[in-house]
Amino acid sequence: MSKSTKADKADKADKVWAIMALVSGIGAAKATNKVLSTGWKASTGRKPPANPADPDVRLVEAVLWSAATGATVALARMFAQRRAANYYVKSVGRLPKQLEKDES
Repeated sequence: MSKSTKADKADKADKVWAIMALVSGIGAAKATNKVLSTGWKASTGRKPPANPADPDVRLVEAVLWSAATGATVALARMFAQRRAANYYVKSVGRLPKQLEKDES
């Protein structure tokens, strides 16, 4: 049996990071979408557009819903992934390779 090298451990840790980033991003997107949908229904009295590209959806509603969800979900994913990165650094002692600064 061969012992794991430092590079093997780093590769495994980076795979764990990829899973952490994916799960935290999906969770943040789902939670944010639920909150936005509830807020939309409370403020308009209607469900948010299921498909903003549908021509039967009023253009103003399509634009507002798309802008609200796009920006808010992106911010929520970013914050969730930053928290996951902080946890990763505390656990592993370094940033994952995907988040390391480029040396230019």
